[in-house]
Amino acid sequence: MFFLMLRQSFFRGRRRKALATLTIVLSASLITALMNVSIDVGDKMAREMKSYGANINMVPKSEAIPLEIGGVDYNPLKDRVFINESDLPKIKEIFWHNNIAGFAPFLKTTVEIAGNAKKRINLIGTNFDRQIPIAGDDEFRTGVKVVFPYWQVKGEWPGDEEPAGILAGAALARDLGLKPGDRLTVKGAGDTGREESFVVKGILTTGGAEESALVAPLAVVQRLAGMEGKVQSVSVSALTVPEDKLSRKARQSNDSLDSMEYDRWYCTAYVSSITHQIEEAIPNVTARPIWQVAAGEGAVVNKIQLLMIVVTIAAFIASGLGISSLMATTIMERSREIGLMKALGAADWEVYLLFLSESAFVGVIGGLLGCLAGAGLSQIIGLSIFGSYVSFSPIVVPVNVAVSVLIALSGSLMPSRLITKLYPAEVLHGRR
Repeated sequence: MFFLMLRQSFFRGRRRKALATLTIVLSASLITALMNVSIDVGDKMAREMKSYGANINMVPKSEAIPLEIGGVDYNPLKDRVFINESDLPKIKEIFWHNNIAGFAPFLKTTVEIAGNAKKRINLIGTNFDRQIPIAGDDEFRTGVKVVFPYWQVKGEWPGDEEPAGILAGAALARDLGLKPGDRLTVKGAGDTGREESFVVKGILTTGGAEESALVAPLAVVQRLAGMEGKVQSVSVSALTVPEDKLSRKARQSNDSLDSMEYDRWYCTAYVSSITHQIEEAIPNVTARPIWQVAAGEGAVVNKIQLLMIVVTIAAFIASGLGISSLMATTIMERSREIGLMKALGAADWEVYLLFLSESAFVGVIGGLLGCLAGAGLSQIIGLSIFGSYVSFSPIVVPVNVAVSVLIALSGSLMPSRLITKLYPAEVLHGRR
């Protein structure tokens, strides 16, 4: 009997129910889109933030020992201990290997410009865009073009193979009058006495120390410095999640974590857990987060997620108010019907249940339609902001339907109190 009454009641006042459903659809579509983007925003923003450069720096373990006094470095092993280039593929063998977007090794030496022995400049060796065979990924390419996408080259990028091309830093190019196409011969400033000739392929602008140096393929610089197979440091770009209480605790000391905390920390893509795993894979190195970059990533993601929560709450409140207004009008319009039901013996709670059931049904329909509209809206947001599609998470559907029902019920609760103020004798005789 109740369901028969519910069916008949639901199809009355179709225009107002359509407006209520539309209100739910609008809010549900916005909530669905924000939930989809929020779930995917961590990875999306992490990829966007990679344009700011590497967030992990690897150096030999001996160089991590602080021996600086009064601004002077007294570490006797500085620039004397190196990382084996052959160990670098191990970076892609850690637990979070899929989160390693790229890495770029560096070797710096001092050279003299041929014909100008008094002019000594820094020569930096690195990989520009090199394919490195990795177990399970034979197409993996990495280098400064991947790790430092903000580097700007006027001209063209050199290759990593012979014949060697070179990039001249913008400040050095102005000083020496270099331009793309010029030939340059440099001589090792040490005891090797080796010479290499390069063609200036482009002028490099980075906003850093590279603008006062020459940047050449790593293999050529290793040969020139007599350090084949060696690198001084490695910049690593990794996709990470923002820090939280657990990661900050682990940052102080891993020993302070109990076994469950350690497992959770180790199996989460915190920048600190990734650096720890790199040190496990290559024991003779120290991997340290570049906190300016890592903290910036976390701050941006957290603020975006907070903004989405605020917008979701605002949509919830606005929709609830809209439903409340429509429900109050519906109850007043159907006051005679309510009075008749109460006159026939219906209790207040039974009338409540009828109207709230209608609202819940409107919430389910609006929530499902809102999921469809929100799925499309999230793709528009993804394409316009991140330039790629946003993955649709199935968990959004039941959550959004539940939220939509909650919006409909919360908007109906206050107007439903009017039912108790409607007396059968008054409403059936035309008194309101």
